[in-house]
Amino acid sequence: MDSTESTAAVESAEQFWERHYRTHRDWGTRVNPPLAETAAPLLPGTALDLGCGAGGDAVWLAQRGWHVTAVDISATAVERLRERARRLGVADRVTATQHDLAGGFPPGRFDLVSAQYFHTPFPLLRTHVLRAAARSLRPGGLLLIVDHGSTAPWSWNQDPAHHFPTPEEVAADLGLDPARWPVLRAETARRRATGPAGETATVVDNVLLIQSTAGLLRPTTGTERPDAEEH
Repeated sequence: MDSTESTAAVESAEQFWERHYRTHRDWGTRVNPPLAETAAPLLPGTALDLGCGAGGDAVWLAQRGWHVTAVDISATAVERLRERARRLGVADRVTATQHDLAGGFPPGRFDLVSAQYFHTPFPLLRTHVLRAAARSLRPGGLLLIVDHGSTAPWSWNQDPAHHFPTPEEVAADLGLDPARWPVLRAETARRRATGPAGETATVVDNVLLIQSTAGLLRPTTGTERPDAEEH
């Protein structure tokens, strides 16, 4: 058992992440590159940021006209996001809430749901949460899941035997109907990243992008009834 696992054994999830964000005060204030790449060409709408941390993604989206619901188990992270949103003049477009996703999914319908590095050393039905995220999308909405594909020097999980599921494995585990939630992107990308103490390293991102097509109009064929409803 490594030091992180030992800590996890005596702390609750909330205590663990509270300690994390109190220790790393500037951590999480920059937008994650895979989110910026995905959202930059989109028209602003409603977004949900799962495990928002200090809110770099939420603020970046709000500055571009999105209305963002941001949730995190850490009250410190949520309050830091609220303060930053007020300071940058986007508080009216950011709703930040302390929320434990192990206890339920936030209400609402969204054009974009972002799950950036949605990992924890504590029990969490991650697949259940991500399926709920897919179901919360409006027609045409996007679910962006970005997972760690490598261990950075600053990662809380330093287990050398840890398996990082590929985007294809994550998609298969979700088991979503590909006719209603097709995969638009499933790939691995390398980038240079900066850690909480300013250190840098090359890391691997596993990127999965899923779209909700439920309710979208489709061209009809001679064998389809134009007025038929899908169930």
